[in-house]
Amino acid sequence: MTATALEILKTVYGYDAFRGPQAEIVAHVIGGGNAFVLMPTGGGKSLCYQIPAIARPGMGLVVSPLLALMADQVAALRQAGVRAAALNSDLPAEERRALWRAIHGGDLDLLYVAPETLLRPAVLERLAGVKLSLIAIDEAHCLSQWGHDFRPSYRQLDALVGRFADTPRMALTATADEPTRAEILSHLAIAEADAFIAGFDRPNIRYAIEEKDNPRAQLKDFLKRHAGESGIVYCLSKRKTEETAAWLRDQGYDALTYHAGMDKASREANQMRFQRGEAVVMVATIAFGMGIDKPDVRFVAHLDLPGSIEAYYQETGRAGRDGLPSDTLMLYGHGDIALRSRFIEESDAPDQRKRMERQKLDALLGLAETAGCRRQALLSYFGDHCAPCGNCDTCAAPPELFDGTIATQKALSCIYRTGERFGQAYIVDVLLGADNDRIVQFGHDRISTFGIGTEHDGRMWRAILRQLIALRLVDVDLAGHGGLSIAPAGRDFLRDKPVLMLRVPTAPRARRDKAARSAPPPAVNDGDHDLFQALRQKRMEMARAQNVPPYVIFHDKTLIALATARPTSRAEMAHVPGIGDAKLDRYGAAFLDVIAAHA
Repeated sequence: MTATALEILKTVYGYDAFRGPQAEIVAHVIGGGNAFVLMPTGGGKSLCYQIPAIARPGMGLVVSPLLALMADQVAALRQAGVRAAALNSDLPAEERRALWRAIHGGDLDLLYVAPETLLRPAVLERLAGVKLSLIAIDEAHCLSQWGHDFRPSYRQLDALVGRFADTPRMALTATADEPTRAEILSHLAIAEADAFIAGFDRPNIRYAIEEKDNPRAQLKDFLKRHAGESGIVYCLSKRKTEETAAWLRDQGYDALTYHAGMDKASREANQMRFQRGEAVVMVATIAFGMGIDKPDVRFVAHLDLPGSIEAYYQETGRAGRDGLPSDTLMLYGHGDIALRSRFIEESDAPDQRKRMERQKLDALLGLAETAGCRRQALLSYFGDHCAPCGNCDTCAAPPELFDGTIATQKALSCIYRTGERFGQAYIVDVLLGADNDRIVQFGHDRISTFGIGTEHDGRMWRAILRQLIALRLVDVDLAGHGGLSIAPAGRDFLRDKPVLMLRVPTAPRARRDKAARSAPPPAVNDGDHDLFQALRQKRMEMARAQNVPPYVIFHDKTLIALATARPTSRAEMAHVPGIGDAKLDRYGAAFLDVIAAHA
């Protein structure tokens, strides 16, 4: 590692040492090499291109997908004393002209640009005369047709390979399975030997997945652990985001909405409030989130099933970017499975794409239904591994299993004998022998499976049927009204009668109480809590005065370190991680005064 890179790390960013493979990547790119970087969110991907861009001659060009993300990254870099700017179509004419003068005058270390802006012929022509230190493509999974955030404009970035052949190219992402990685390398002409895979584990995130029981009650219990903290609640529909946010406001939360049906000004205003607030809950569809740079998101909840493990990993990964303990919760039911399946079948995608999407959904359902460690199941999907983590719901409260062979035979037989056209609730009523006029009307009170399932209650049968759907033993009529039918694998099961172990659903209250007891401890010691809050207040005052998000001044992790170390001088404060020279000059005295007041 060059002394230059380490000096930049310390003086600009305030850190004494690189983490994981950062040092190897930085040295490789400073030396002129291309690089594909797969690193978990919060792992320090940005440093992998920012430091080489500062160290190498010329200006670093960074392709980023969202204007809001670019604005935050530029603000954070300027706070650290780095000459950074963003080129976008919203710039007034005079600011645009001034920016181009700075670009051609060699006055920038880093220029951020969206792919749509970069690929305009006039922009490419003007950049042709600029000395570029590197080209970094952030959120590179957007380039792949298999990536969950595929954007056609990203696909056209392979034009940069020939146009800037002598400039080091970097592709960076936190989420890419094997097909996605291969496609990125191919399109950007990056050699396999230049791929740096840092793994996918986010040990600070606690994963929990529950069957839908009473979603609002489940969400309310989950949020009790996060009073005064920021988080995201994902919903599948625009209507549900609006209704959930309104309900949360009634419960006393500062809840906002974000979805594609809102006008652009409202979306941007809500995003800015979320980015710059410290206790805001954003209720959103998946239209919100890619590239969110807010490090202090303490929780992410899904009230509906995501589209794939990649989407789940990416969305939950918006929590805890600062490395502090963070919480996630996903709720799902058999209706979610049917709806996601219908989205796939009714899409205009080619058959190959549909097959891939079905496989992705199956993998997600496997994660939801696993009786083992969630983190192990999640990482194994990406070809990574870990020991049982002790920081997920199944590790904290291992689910009870039972021999579900006979129950499965009864359920499949009941579906068959009722004509393979009725929904879950009807099948459960038949199995329990319910006094139901509809059952009598169809004559199903006289079939052999009427009342043969009284050894289980309705909740247990619903859990059994949901697991059979997840295991693809039962199909759901996607075009009709959710009627259940026996899948080919279910017919094989009835013929072969193998042993099938199923999960016993835990009582919702007991499950949540046990989960609460296993929640991670607070990041701030009791004795330092008042000082930490005072430092947060000072940070908020300074952020509002400059109209920037609080975290671009200092992350919570840095404030916790200040509250713990309680430095009394500028020299002592310089040793606190996350405080570089520019921030020490700008903020040192003010924060030392707060600490002195709490001595």
